Amino acid sequence: MGTRQEKIERLRANKLPIVVVLEDIHDPHNAAAVWRSCDAFGVSKVCLIFDQEKKFNPKKIGKASSSSANKWLEFEIYESTEVCLRKIKEQGYTIYATILDENSKKLSNIEFVNHSALVFGNEHRGLSKTAIDLADEKIYIPMRGMVQSLNLSVTAGICLWEYVRQIKN
Repeated sequence: MGTRQEKIERLRANKLPIVVVLEDIHDPHNAAAVWRSCDAFGVSKVCLIFDQEKKFNPKKIGKASSSSANKWLEFEIYESTEVCLRKIKEQGYTIYATILDENSKKLSNIEFVNHSALVFGNEHRGLSKTAIDLADEKIYIPMRGMVQSLNLSVTAGICLWEYVRQIKN
């Protein structure tokens, strides 16, 4: 098995070229639950945008809800959605925004590219117009019930699973 340090280096080498962007998340514990999925699926970086919501430090919250996954993730913090998403685009990432509208595609119909950025919005308001406008693709998860949304961390987990399924197969 090797030493703890060898395991850490091996896991770092297995990180995938995917970025998760959380825009104006209200509840830090919802964000921390997303970080747990990010770590599990090999996400290389998480960007937090605090344009309207109160800023929090991702290294100081969510120990229980993230199972300390925040220790193993790289974070970037922004005060502007436009600045964050333009930087990600300049780095060669394709931006996928999660939104339910007439121009969105079912998650199962999306063909992810290697360098992908998944953008998730506020628990109540969803994504901003800026985030939607800067997205390369809009995606949604089909629902069969009356409720047309999932918890933030569930949505992120499903989208990350599909990305990994496509990229690693």
